Amino acid sequence: MSDEHSITKDQPAAVASPSLRGAPHTSGARARLGRLAEKVTTREGWFGDYNYAWLCTPTLPFAVGGRKRKTMPPFYALDSDLPLLLALACGLQHALAMLAGLITPPIIFASALSLDAETSSYMISASLIGCGILSLVQMSRLHLFRNYYLGTGLISVVGTSFATLSTANAIFDAMYADGTCASTTAADGTVTRLPCPDAYGMVLGTSIICSFLEIFMSFVPPRILQKIFPPMVTGTVILMIGASLVGSSGIPDWGGGSNSCMSRPASGFFALCPDVSAPRPLPWGSPEFIGLGFLSFVSIIFTELFGSPFLKNISIIVGLAVGCIVAGAAGYIDGSSISSAPAITFLWVHRFKLRVYAPAILPMFAVYVSLAMEAIGDITASAEVSRVPVDGEQFDTRIQGGVLSDGIGGFLSALFTVTPLSIFAQNNGVIAITRCANRTAGRFCCMFLILFGVLGKISGVFLAIPNPVLGGVTTFLFASVAVSGIRVLSYCRFTRRDRFVLAAALSFGIGDLLVPTIFTHLFDGVKHPNKGLQGFFDSITIVLSTPFLVAGIVAAVLNQILPQEDKEEEEEELDTGIEVIDVEAHHTQPEKEKHVI
Repeated sequence: MSDEHSITKDQPAAVASPSLRGAPHTSGARARLGRLAEKVTTREGWFGDYNYAWLCTPTLPFAVGGRKRKTMPPFYALDSDLPLLLALACGLQHALAMLAGLITPPIIFASALSLDAETSSYMISASLIGCGILSLVQMSRLHLFRNYYLGTGLISVVGTSFATLSTANAIFDAMYADGTCASTTAADGTVTRLPCPDAYGMVLGTSIICSFLEIFMSFVPPRILQKIFPPMVTGTVILMIGASLVGSSGIPDWGGGSNSCMSRPASGFFALCPDVSAPRPLPWGSPEFIGLGFLSFVSIIFTELFGSPFLKNISIIVGLAVGCIVAGAAGYIDGSSISSAPAITFLWVHRFKLRVYAPAILPMFAVYVSLAMEAIGDITASAEVSRVPVDGEQFDTRIQGGVLSDGIGGFLSALFTVTPLSIFAQNNGVIAITRCANRTAGRFCCMFLILFGVLGKISGVFLAIPNPVLGGVTTFLFASVAVSGIRVLSYCRFTRRDRFVLAAALSFGIGDLLVPTIFTHLFDGVKHPNKGLQGFFDSITIVLSTPFLVAGIVAAVLNQILPQEDKEEEEEELDTGIEVIDVEAHHTQPEKEKHVI
């Protein structure tokens, strides 16, 4: 035992007496209160030495392409003393940077199930509140036992996984197809989905059961997980998630809506987009819709060109704001969702029947495997930009704690009436640009998220965003997810074996993406009286119909069973590739750049 904590025989008995044992704790509490009072009452405590002018100064047009400003703010590590104003500013920036990614899934879920505005608004609020609460858990890094932790101890914020979004859409399609959810067919053949909140409850109930898989995976050594799911597998999964969402949600919404109006029926409720009751309905793909989405998209580009570092981190919100201002002025916004939304709300204002949908079990297991894969990559990126070690025992415990928190978060989020919440990667860019990796800023981010969720009118505002505006922004957002997958794939050595595995995986993934119905009728002729076996067939159909699931499974299996190439053959192939790169470099001679994840 160290001298600091031991009591020797020479010490008086009063030192160890019960009446005085609380003295160090009391003095420590007084010291903390004193530091807090000093921080609140002094200029240094509020502002520090951070360069706020740099954070808020836009890039002037004539400065584009010029030299970068050398005056950079100091770097704030995980637990360094952070000025209050900077903590508030960075916390708000983190919250705004992830806001578009948080509101998009519940909006798409509600649209796919034809839910009313009140329920849809609640789903957005619940998502924001759940993300704020579970992000606090991820940042905490609570010690459990031995070398096991809960949370990463980094600014690891969580949000509704896009992997869940893609899979849930396939599950909803199966529910409407097998009669679990009701639909009507018009005389002209147009199918209209009736509201089906029970389907959402089934996804939540199934998620609770399947979350134990990721909890179990968190106790597998991270090095083994990384061996089973190398960049070849994780990159393929992330790439296909982004690409499939662009095709199933982003572009359809850009054109006016991803519901039945996309088929442009001659009559009926969806003859116009988003439906005939909208303020200014138009046929899908009308130039007015395309223009609104393009305006939001271009706003993101201009923000990146001329915006301040603060605005660049929230360019998605800027695109939404610009698009909504123009859409509102032109009369495309229906304010009924705002007026019907409550001023104050919280979790469980609306509830869904939690049940297990057997055909969804297998796909949801695959979702949780993909969530664990994403978590490993995101935690690595967060650790790198936070300037903490990305190897060693401490890093392994961050991986373990993050995956465990992801699994428990999947269980709790379903109880919060939210689909599985997993670690978001968008905030790594905020850390890299602002040079603030401090957890205090992360806690303020969680506070803002919970506040946005509790204020129900904010959810009503998000729900009122016209589909073309949302589509123009989410197309960029989903494409960014695909680019993240490409970047993960860039870590591969790309030997002949690697190219073979990737080609085989993308054969199924891209094929599914371009022809979504190819596996839909696979078991149409097999109607088994055993409901369990029929549910298994339906599960296989859902997996095969989800691009990232089938591509990830093929990549993982082939990566394990295909033998590695001989070392000499691999080096010879890599040398050939290097020669090609050297020839190109001889002509272009690009400057060496420093890349930040």
